[in-house]
Amino acid sequence: MLIPLRPHPATLRELVEEYEGLLAGDGGRDVSAAGPRARDLAYTLCVLTGTREVGVALEAAHRHLGAAGLRPAPVTVARAGRN
Repeated sequence: MLIPLRPHPATLRELVEEYEGLLAGDGGRDVSAAGPRARDLAYTLCVLTGTREVGVALEAAHRHLGAAGLRPAPVTVARAGRN
């Protein structure tokens, strides 16, 4: 019997926030262009949500977080030279 993985909401939230922050800081480019950390996070999100595509994994993660009463923090991008 297979038991589905149920990621801890706080851990899932941290992964989603970091992944979305990396993509936002990289101009929203594809994960393959965002660097090794973004690729690692995408893979981990897929494993934790039982999916094979990062977009689907993010949707699933947001559903899990909503059910747990947690939402990822909004992504903000720091701009160089601005205070």
